[in-house]
Amino acid sequence: MSDRLRPLLVVAAVLVLVLGVVPAVLGAFDRSYLYQVANLALIFVLLAASMHLVTGVAGLLQLGHAAFYGVGAYTAALLTTEAGLSFGWTLPLAGLGAAFVAVLVALPTMRLVSIYFAVATLGIGQMLHLVMLNWVPVTKGPNGILVTSGLTLFGYDLSRPASAYFVVAVVTLVSLWVIHRLSHSYYGNALRSLREDDQCADAMGLDTVRLKIESFAVSGFFAGIAGALWAHTAGYISPADFSFPQSILILAMVVVGGLGSLPGAVIGALVLILLPEVLRPVGDFRNIIVGGVLFFSILLMPKGIIGEVSALDLVRRQLGGAWRGEGTKAGSEVGWR
Repeated sequence: MSDRLRPLLVVAAVLVLVLGVVPAVLGAFDRSYLYQVANLALIFVLLAASMHLVTGVAGLLQLGHAAFYGVGAYTAALLTTEAGLSFGWTLPLAGLGAAFVAVLVALPTMRLVSIYFAVATLGIGQMLHLVMLNWVPVTKGPNGILVTSGLTLFGYDLSRPASAYFVVAVVTLVSLWVIHRLSHSYYGNALRSLREDDQCADAMGLDTVRLKIESFAVSGFFAGIAGALWAHTAGYISPADFSFPQSILILAMVVVGGLGSLPGAVIGALVLILLPEVLRPVGDFRNIIVGGVLFFSILLMPKGIIGEVSALDLVRRQLGGAWRGEGTKAGSEVGWR
């Protein structure tokens, strides 16, 4: 199997597993609630994947990602409630709106490096959150926006839980495929050169500032897509949905799954969204358990879930080759990324 196809197949297999498990247990639980949890998991998969592109591939620590998520959600909600546009129109427009704001954010911050860049994105994310909270004539402030028109596409009503669920799954899968192809192309290699040594990349003739701005725009676009999916499936949005803790949660998903790995971002998102739901019977203790999982996963698996599995697989192959007397291949890659 091609090393480039394997990560995409892993991502698809995980999502197909979710698609298969959820309908199988619907008889024992509330149907709409389970579908909403599944929608939330897939939306955060898309958010983690979009952050993977700018943080895992390009190496830019971004602490305001939830703001682009919110811009997409508010764009979709306002276009639906005020302009009467359907889901088919609001989805790409929400992505473009978030990408436009991401470019505006990137322009004044791209000359910053390291922690200074991270703090700048945190501050801008907080500013955008305050705009959502206080621009009452447009965003309705703390009251939020109620999206009552439902999810429609080409005249078909897709607002039923099962229909909305599969729409979210299809959009998420297509977006993951696009992100995968971008990160495993010559463009993705250029972004990785920024992560490894941006000064060397600049000396080799790459326009590092343009690449950083483009990575922000693409990442913001898919975050906006995720925001539109949330607005249409939840039916209600408020500034609390897009606060700083959400940005930290998305970053934690990328780190726990494996920084720089798209399948890792997917697995990290599924773990951190579905684990609290599985632990719901234990009440408030679930927060302690989830916090413990985060702490020990970072302490014991600093490379993330996928990173540690990849390292173990590499060791196994090297030991197997040495045992057979074949030696090891220099610069071999595991192919999980």
